[in-house]
Amino acid sequence: MTSPERGLARLHLDSLERRHNPKLVAAVYSAINSFISIALIATAAMLSHQPLVFPSLGPTAFLLFSTPTLPTASPRNTVLGHLIGIGAGALGLAITGLLAVPPNLADVTFPRVLAAAIALGLTCGLMPLLGLSHPPAAATTLIIALGLLRTPHQLLVTFLGVLLITAQGIAINRLAGVRYPLWAPEKAH
Repeated sequence: MTSPERGLARLHLDSLERRHNPKLVAAVYSAINSFISIALIATAAMLSHQPLVFPSLGPTAFLLFSTPTLPTASPRNTVLGHLIGIGAGALGLAITGLLAVPPNLADVTFPRVLAAAIALGLTCGLMPLLGLSHPPAAATTLIIALGLLRTPHQLLVTFLGVLLITAQGIAINRLAGVRYPLWAPEKAH
């Protein structure tokens, strides 16, 4: 058996590991499944004209398919981590009066700085406090606090994008024989 730090050991694709380079198998698994997941969500976004795909889904896909058995990639941490990020971003906008203000990244104002700082501080404080580490959620909170996605409809659709990639992570990893949790990460023995 390989070290727990090696990608293939986490993926439990033992038969491929014995026949091929473990790093290559882990890289191909991650690349193909990240491609498929984002392509499906982006296609749904294109067809529905909704913001289902956004930048922090990229690092989420990386975690789900490169390190699927780590706690940060579990469905619970993914869904609740992004939910914290969405809520903290919206709260940062509400506190600073920016909920209805379109983004302007070329002219960042003090209220926008404050919204981003509040959102990131809350996200980075609440995730460890609640045992829900999922680093891509810190990007989600900034996407919202910067006003790129800010309306209630956009926030709901953003969360739907998180649910979609999480469902794909469950389906793909389980079909591949990965010991991927259905919700919470496995407890360390």
